[in-house]
Amino acid sequence: MEQILTENQIEIRDLVREYAQNELTSTAQDRDISGEFPKDVMDDLIEMGLTGIGVDEEYGGIGMGQLEKIVAVEELSKVDGAVGGIYSISSILQHALKKYGTKEQKDKYLEEITSGGKMGAFALTEAGAGSDAGATKTTAILDKETNEYVINGSKTFITSGKQAEYVLVFALTNPEAKAKGLSAIIVKKGTPGFTYGKVENKMGIRASETVELVFQDCRVSADNLLGEENKGLSIALSLIDTARIGVSAQAIGIAQGALDLSIKYAKERQQFGKPIANLQGIQWYLATMETKIQAARALTYYAAQLADKGLRHTKEAAMAKLNASETAREVTNLALQIHGGYGYMKDFPLERMYRDAKITEIYEGTSEVQKLVIARSLLK
Repeated sequence: MEQILTENQIEIRDLVREYAQNELTSTAQDRDISGEFPKDVMDDLIEMGLTGIGVDEEYGGIGMGQLEKIVAVEELSKVDGAVGGIYSISSILQHALKKYGTKEQKDKYLEEITSGGKMGAFALTEAGAGSDAGATKTTAILDKETNEYVINGSKTFITSGKQAEYVLVFALTNPEAKAKGLSAIIVKKGTPGFTYGKVENKMGIRASETVELVFQDCRVSADNLLGEENKGLSIALSLIDTARIGVSAQAIGIAQGALDLSIKYAKERQQFGKPIANLQGIQWYLATMETKIQAARALTYYAAQLADKGLRHTKEAAMAKLNASETAREVTNLALQIHGGYGYMKDFPLERMYRDAKITEIYEGTSEVQKLVIARSLLK
C-alpha cells in the first residue's frame, strides 16, 4: 500500500511506527495486566502532534484528514490494540465540533482537546440502547427559566469516559418523539450531577477504559447543544461512520501485528529438522493472512478517502469495518495456530492480540449491524 500513500502520510506512518516499536512493545503486556489507562502514552501522542490530525492549525491542529489518522491508528494497534483504540476514538469529539459546532464552540473547546492535553468522549450507548440508538432513555429537558438542559439517565461502555474532560452526550430533548427527539450536548467533567459508575473489567483492550456515566439532574447550559435540537440521531450516525473507519484501522493493525510475529516465528521455529516456514501448510496460512489484510486495508483506505472528500461513505465504512474486524479475528486465530502452545501463553503477545481482536466485531456496531447497513444501502 506504500505506493498509494503521499510523502506526508509515509512520514506519519514511519514516525508512529518507530514510536510504537520503541516505546510501546515492552510495556504492552503491563498495560494489559494492570488495565490502567496509559495517560503517559496519550501525552506522548499529543506532544507528537498526532491528536491534531484532521484539525486546522488555528485550533491547534496540523491539518490533513482521515487517511492520515488511520495510518497512525494502524501502527499503534500493531503493537497495542488498546492504545490504537484509545487514540482512534479520541478524535470523535473533534470531528463533531468541526462539522456541527458553532464558531463559539470551536473557539471554546477545539484547541483544548486537540493540543491542550484534554480528551473528549462519545456517549451514545445505554444498557437498553446499543445497536438500537432509537431506544435511548436518557433525557435532557430544557429549563426555559435558566436556559439549561437538565440531564437524567446513564450511558454504558463509554471509552475513556472517566478520562475525558468533555463528553458528547446524546439525550432525548423531546422524549415523546423518541429517536426523532434526540440531541447532542457537550458536558464538562465535574459538572454537578455528572458522576461515574462501574469501570468495566474486559476480556481485551484492557488498558482502554470503559466506564458507565451517570446523570442525575445534571444542568448544562443550552449553549452546549451541538447542532440543532432534536437532530442528534443524524449527528450520531455521521460520527459512527467516522468511528467505524477508525475501528477498521485498529483491526488491521492487530492483524498485521499478528502476521509480522507469525512470519518471524515461522522462520525461526524448527520442526522435523527445518524451519516451519518450509511447510506448505504454514505457507498457505501466511498467504491467506496477507491477502485478507491487504483487502481489508484497501477497503478501509477507500472509505477514508471518501470521508476526506466529503462524500457519503456510510456503506463503505460499514463494509470496511465488517471486513477488517472479521479479518482481525481470522488472522489472529491463524497466527495463534502457527505459534502453537507458545501462542497460547500469556508470556507472548499473541494471546493478547487474539483477545483484543474480538472487540472490533462488537463495538461501533456489531458485524450483524454492519450487514444491515450494507444491505439497506443496496435495497433503498
